[in-house]
Amino acid sequence: VQLQASGGGLVQPGGSLRLSCVASGSCFITNVVAWYRQAPGKQREWVARLTTGGSATYRDSVKGRFTLSRDNAENTVYLQMNSLKSEDTAVYYCNCLIYWGQGTQVTVSS
Repeated sequence: VQLQASGGGLVQPGGSLRLSCVASGSCFITNVVAWYRQAPGKQREWVARLTTGGSATYRDSVKGRFTLSRDNAENTVYLQMNSLKSEDTAVYYCNCLIYWGQGTQVTVSS
């Protein structure tokens, strides 16, 4: 299984980005999928998780701003990030079982 993450970039505070993660197989359909992030000098932290039944949970700092969704037909998960803050700056990684995407950089700065 290979995971390919994309969609990162530079955005001003208050802006939005949508991250995508495409799986080479059906990992997202049969397993929990999650996004993590790692800011410079910090440990990787969990951001959001989506069960096979479609139930999503989020870390407190992103609740109400981030939305995780899945397109089973496209083997793709999306992380919609709104009202971005400077503290959201990090490399974002998608995860399914033992598989990780390569990371996509999100920078929130004016």
